[in-house]
Amino acid sequence: MLLPVTFAASTWLWTSPFSTETIEILLPKVASMGFDAIEIALEDPSLVDVQALKKSLSHYRLKAVICGAFGPSRDLTNEDSTIRRNGMNYIEQCLDFCAELGVDFFAGPMYAAVGKARQLPAEKRKAEWELAVHQLRNVCEMASARGLQIALEPLNRFESDLVNTASDVKRLISDISHPAAKIVLDGFHMNIEERDVEAAIVTAGKDLIHLQVSENYRGTPGTGQSNWAAYRRGLERIGYIGTVSIESFTTDNKELAGAVCFWHPMAESQDQLATDGLHFLKQWAS
Repeated sequence: MLLPVTFAASTWLWTSPFSTETIEILLPKVASMGFDAIEIALEDPSLVDVQALKKSLSHYRLKAVICGAFGPSRDLTNEDSTIRRNGMNYIEQCLDFCAELGVDFFAGPMYAAVGKARQLPAEKRKAEWELAVHQLRNVCEMASARGLQIALEPLNRFESDLVNTASDVKRLISDISHPAAKIVLDGFHMNIEERDVEAAIVTAGKDLIHLQVSENYRGTPGTGQSNWAAYRRGLERIGYIGTVSIESFTTDNKELAGAVCFWHPMAESQDQLATDGLHFLKQWAS
């Protein structure tokens, strides 16, 4: 049975930050490779002319997925209210961008700063969790007012101490208790944190609206130790009909490479990672 999914490539495969100047470099490339969509890492909305992007998406017949970047200055669970407010302002800009572009959701680990990993006393951990719930409920209200949803992403233990597994994020959206709160899972993080990928996908269930994949080592899908049969079984069990997006990074951008600990390339070229990965995924889904 053919999996009813579409395929995307993340802009982080090639560049950071995504900008107006990169629209006509990346979109024709991604389209010519045979992808259905492009996953845009929107690090700074002010760098992108949304109308130019909209026109280019239409021209190349690509759909868009919009994901955010959450560094220390955008930490929704920081003790400093100025930093929390900065994070909310960034998310609001991204939601406006999504609404203007006509996409359905905004995705990312927006509950806290990426790389925030500490040992905390139980009471402080509980307080931080409750702050995340409160903040994200407000984010859901902003999203809902624009006809959007949000997709919250668990990260591995080295990048977050708050939300690591499908069970964690399921509990988070249950506590948020808002229909706009949904889930994105990333296979790289699942390969570290989940005992059973199929079970994790089933746990996310109908709340899973986006899936990011690479190999267990962040390389080309199909070249590592990932259990792709388990991914497929899980997606079939929940009736997933969304996008499967290849997300990896490039060592050409030193700042991003340092942030994600990319010390050497994961393929002969980024183009090869994308094309070989898409070829594998199309066979996997057939």
